[in-house]
Amino acid sequence: MQQTVRIAPSILSADFARLGEEVAAVDAAGADYIHIDVMDGHFVPNITIGPDVVKALRPHSGKIFDVHLMISPVDAYLAAFADAGADIISVHPESGPHIHRTIQEIKRLGKKAGLVLNPGTPVEAVDYLLPDLDLVLVMSVNPGFGGQKFIHGQLEKIRALRARIDALGKVIDLEVDGGINFDTAKLAMAAGADVLVAGTATFSGGPAAYAENIRRLRQTA
Repeated sequence: MQQTVRIAPSILSADFARLGEEVAAVDAAGADYIHIDVMDGHFVPNITIGPDVVKALRPHSGKIFDVHLMISPVDAYLAAFADAGADIISVHPESGPHIHRTIQEIKRLGKKAGLVLNPGTPVEAVDYLLPDLDLVLVMSVNPGFGGQKFIHGQLEKIRALRARIDALGKVIDLEVDGGINFDTAKLAMAAGADVLVAGTATFSGGPAAYAENIRRLRQTA
């Protein structure tokens, strides 16, 4: 069953010189999750932050820290991000040799587990894993950079995942990340998404605009 829409601002679009203040501001503005993109410069062509930054941000928000690891190999870093304060840890099936073992390790660490599907990753990648997942994230851009345009071909993948989740009968977040704005939010939700990662759309206009941006995204979706 599709859940109520939740908005997860991506701090990739925040002012990195004021990151703690930015996280506190979107928390106060009505964010449901804080989406944290971790990139290693190997799995994706960019480098962002590590577990020490996540730990430093944790006191600035009581909201769910939704940590997306774009790291390969990923297993060696799971415990560090769990200890840093992640609530959800999401990984790619391509980020290690044994994705089922990786998911089980996230659960063993006491965290919710997510699986991320890149635009070229088939929906079948969730098969045999879905019962163990708490979140499935569809990338509607190729990962690595913020501010990209939504890939409309991913809507069919969202619909296929919605059908699989509903057939399973388990509450699993269906999240979409990439090019989410006031137009594409509606498309993603209509296809079956219930968590929207929004970077540019949330952080545009500075802190005074965050609450209205989040409100408009929620209302549009």
